[in-house]
Amino acid sequence: MFSRAAGFAAATSRSLFVAGGLALAVSAGAAHANPKYAGIVIDAKTGKVLYSEAPDDLRYPASLTKMMTVYLTFEALEAGKIRKDTLVPVSKNAAAEPPSKLGVRPGSKLTVEQAIQALVTRSANDVATALGEFLGGSEDRFARMMTQKARALGMTRTVYRNAHGLPNTAQVTTARDQARLGLALRQHFPQYYAYFNTRSFRYGKQTIGNHNRLLGVVRGVDGIKTGYTRASGFNLVTSAQADGRSVVGVVLGGRSGGARDQQMKQLIARYMPAASRRGGGNLIAETADAPTLTASAAANTVSANVASVETARSLDLPENGPIPTYRYEESRIETAYAATTSESSTRVVGKDALAATLRIQRNVAVPAAAPEIAVEQDDAEPAVDALTTSSTAASAPSGWVIQIGATPDRVQALALLDRAQDRGGKALRGAQPFTVAVGNGSEQLYRARFGGFSGQDNAVNACKALKKKGIACWASQQ
Repeated sequence: MFSRAAGFAAATSRSLFVAGGLALAVSAGAAHANPKYAGIVIDAKTGKVLYSEAPDDLRYPASLTKMMTVYLTFEALEAGKIRKDTLVPVSKNAAAEPPSKLGVRPGSKLTVEQAIQALVTRSANDVATALGEFLGGSEDRFARMMTQKARALGMTRTVYRNAHGLPNTAQVTTARDQARLGLALRQHFPQYYAYFNTRSFRYGKQTIGNHNRLLGVVRGVDGIKTGYTRASGFNLVTSAQADGRSVVGVVLGGRSGGARDQQMKQLIARYMPAASRRGGGNLIAETADAPTLTASAAANTVSANVASVETARSLDLPENGPIPTYRYEESRIETAYAATTSESSTRVVGKDALAATLRIQRNVAVPAAAPEIAVEQDDAEPAVDALTTSSTAASAPSGWVIQIGATPDRVQALALLDRAQDRGGKALRGAQPFTVAVGNGSEQLYRARFGGFSGQDNAVNACKALKKKGIACWASQQ
């Protein structure tokens, strides 16, 4: 895994560092209370494991997948196979990916640099697929390349099936493997790594902010990547450098974006002072014969949320067997596009009208049963984090709020929030999205709202800014 001198391959959870005689109670508590949780903190200069909790248990990577997509892109740049201004074509397959997405159209093109920026900020699934198809020739072949590269980097328990991280039960990883990938990105591509510190970038008329809320908030944090699906929980890989010390931390399976971020803040605060100021940091050397995870080993170690013999038997793929015919589990993906133009400016949006608008706006098929499909947007953290379906909105933000619409379906309300947040830019920076269910049975509506405004003026001004962007809204006191 790490270089033999670093001895990282032999590190286990017994390497838990205890500072001042105090164990990290918050981390241990999170692990015991949440079966999805796994975490690790590595000294980026020596490879020492400063903290670990279930570091080798299998988890779903979600959008952390895009770290490998970006790694292979950096590798192609360094090899001269592509340039930053090389144009990446967008296929119908790529353009039809569910959110989070950039919204590129079939037949359009964007530069490699724009593609990288879209991945590290919005975590755009459509762009990830476009890059994968461009670099690998096909989505399946790129997934093979990703897994082979993982093996070469010593990520022995990671299997990739797609370039973006949308749900696939065969696409698994571990906290330790993700730490290795984070270190490899820093070590192997220092000339490109600064892309992960991108706060925002402009694409067309859009100003796109970064999903990583620790950038500019926690001292020393310079990346790397967030991820979320319902199956994975809230994931984060973080790199931090300060006072001559350097660490890479991983939190997988957080219960919410806020809880995950708080956990990472605490890990950095506790273990950064324990990191060494000495060491070369050259920890990740590619090898041709890294061991792979066997089906029998996987069957014994797959965690509760990935527990199936069928999944374990497939983990030798893609090197030793066929790629599954499915791209990812379509039954677990929500087609979550939302209309915010004049066609949805009324306060109540009907299901049929919204579906028709989606077909017009995105030129993609909207399944008739879409309202009944579970929410599984990758990296759609803002629309899920503060969700409440209480008619009394007990856990909703108090004070002044903005309502952008109401719909008979919760999924569509989430989609409205996601779309509005993408387009809202500064107007919704720091705002908290949530839904409130009112009524009963067939008369029930889900109000899509943003809260967290300091007063009436801020809420009203934000609503005015949204209206200029074509987003209908009104401000009121909760």
